[in-house]
Amino acid sequence: MPSDVVAIVVGGGPAPGINGVISAATIEAVNHGKEVVGIVGGFKTLFSGDKKNILKLKIEDVSRIHTTGGSILRTSRDTVDDAKEKFRTLLATLKTLKVRYLITIGGDGTAFMARWIEKESRGRLSVVHVPKTIDNDLYLPGGRSSFGYNTARHYGVEIVKNLMEDAKTTGRWYFISTMGRDSGHLALGIGKASGAPLTLIPEEFSGGKVPLQRVADILEGSIIKRLAMGKDHGVSILAEGIASKFDIKELECCEHVEKDELGRIHFSEIQLGRIFRDIVKKSLHKRGLKVTITHKSVGYELRAADPVPYDIEYTRDLGYGAVKFLLQGGTGSMIVFDEGKLRPVSFVEMADPSTGKTRVRLVDINSETYEVGREYMIRLEKKDFERGNIRPLADAASMSVSDFRKRFSYLHA
Repeated sequence: MPSDVVAIVVGGGPAPGINGVISAATIEAVNHGKEVVGIVGGFKTLFSGDKKNILKLKIEDVSRIHTTGGSILRTSRDTVDDAKEKFRTLLATLKTLKVRYLITIGGDGTAFMARWIEKESRGRLSVVHVPKTIDNDLYLPGGRSSFGYNTARHYGVEIVKNLMEDAKTTGRWYFISTMGRDSGHLALGIGKASGAPLTLIPEEFSGGKVPLQRVADILEGSIIKRLAMGKDHGVSILAEGIASKFDIKELECCEHVEKDELGRIHFSEIQLGRIFRDIVKKSLHKRGLKVTITHKSVGYELRAADPVPYDIEYTRDLGYGAVKFLLQGGTGSMIVFDEGKLRPVSFVEMADPSTGKTRVRLVDINSETYEVGREYMIRLEKKDFERGNIRPLADAASMSVSDFRKRFSYLHA
């Protein structure tokens, strides 16, 4: 095996377009006389020194995979503690494979691992990271979305559109939770594009822990406002990261809380829709309002979907750019598109100086992007509590004006 092998490894959760990066990177590397190996099973394979899961990649193996979802190299997550214990094995495995160039594909955790490998290899390895996540929370220049996001939003919108039609046909509400453990980009994108009456994201709630009742009242307020408009149905979208805003003890009273491989709370397993369905239904039923509410989680269905043309093109650009950067002598960077040009962003620039971790991009609730989404939501607003506006809402809620004001006006205090 040559001494300048290019290795490709995928970390984190699946995202549409991974195969596009693998395909483009392989083709470009082979065209420049390099041998390419794929690490099947992610970093776990390297940490275990498992040479059975090393896949030699040729152009004929990858030339048509760029339109397919999933990852031909699979993927995995690993805790930092495990990484520290097994890091020498990882480096030894790469050395045995004669790897000179390493391409990592993943989110913030994989980017952190890429930085670590590049630093500890002390110049023996050239490392480039290709950012991916359907959460769209990576800090990319120019506000560019991460690959996989547009595909996830596309299929998320299709699902929500169908559920909105079902809600209209059956006269019910859907509470839908979507992925996005730190940010609400995906939820907001789906909500805006589908025209859902209400979308709630974690960035909306700041200043300490948020009571479950506050979110429940926002949801109930949306139902009441729709009833006042003569509509007995609707869809509310909840970003899973909202769960991080709740007191863990209050959350555990409603839901079993699990943790993922990194020791973080597994927000995708928390059934936010079910939790708030039960709270809101109980509140409405106390006043004689029988509203059918169904909960659903949308997330895993989006991660391994076939990429839409945007992500197909985008990932081919990134895979090509990653190899070009490495072969020109580059290392220690993430490859991005900035104003139509491929360029590297150094690992140092990627990191948050206060934590050392990869910077996370949150939804800016003061931006016009959020303003547009917020403007078209159907939810209780400050003006709804003005004289002349509040009576129809109180009637729809089966409450007196004073009781309605007392119950819901704090949402805009």
